[in-house]
This record gives sequence, structure tokens and C-alpha cells, in this order.
Amino acid sequence: VQLQASGGGLVQTGGSLRLSCAASGSMFSISAMGWYRQAPGKQRDLVAAITIGGLTNYGDSVKGRFTIFRDVAKNTVYLQMNGLKPEDTAVYYCAARRRSNWSTWGQGTLVTVSS
Repeated sequence: VQLQASGGGLVQTGGSLRLSCAASGSMFSISAMGWYRQAPGKQRDLVAAITIGGLTNYGDSVKGRFTIFRDVAKNTVYLQMNGLKPEDTAVYYCAARRRSNWSTWGQGTLVTVSS
């Protein structure tokens, strides 16, 4: 599977952005898709994930502000980000989990939240 992420940009505090991740190729054994982020000097952390069955989970720092959802027909996963804060500034990566491993990564898309 190949992942193509898009939708990053510059936004002011309190603003919104929507990221998209389009998957192509074989989805065999893909159990979930999700978004991770990495800020400068920090580790890459899970932001949100959605399983093939539609179950979602979120990182504690984004609960209530971010929503992950998908368009199954388009093989696309979205991350709606509302109430953005400067601490949300990071490179966001789309990822696919094959069985139990997050083994496929898209290119990152930069989200910058100005204060």
C-alpha cells in the first residue's frame, strides 16, 4: 500500500485544518490507518487511528478537538483538526497498520499553528 498525505499548512490558534490520506495499492492485511505527528526534537506520537471496523482512538492531547474518519469507497482517511494550538505544530504522518505493526508511512505534511 502507498499513502499520500495532504492538507497541512499554516493556521492561527483556534483555527481548523483537515488532513487527507489516500491509500492506493493492496490493502491486504491492513488492520488500521492513522496519523502520527513529530515535533522538532520530540518523538513521533500517535494522534489518532481508525480500524478497519471503524473503531477509533486518540492521543490524550487531541481528544475532543480532532476527529478521524474515513471514506471507504475512496480508501481515504481524514483528520479533522479543530481548536488548534501552537503545541499541535508538527509534521503529521499518515500510516497504515498491517496486522500489529505500523509498517507503512506516507510523506509528512507540516502543520504550523501560530500564536
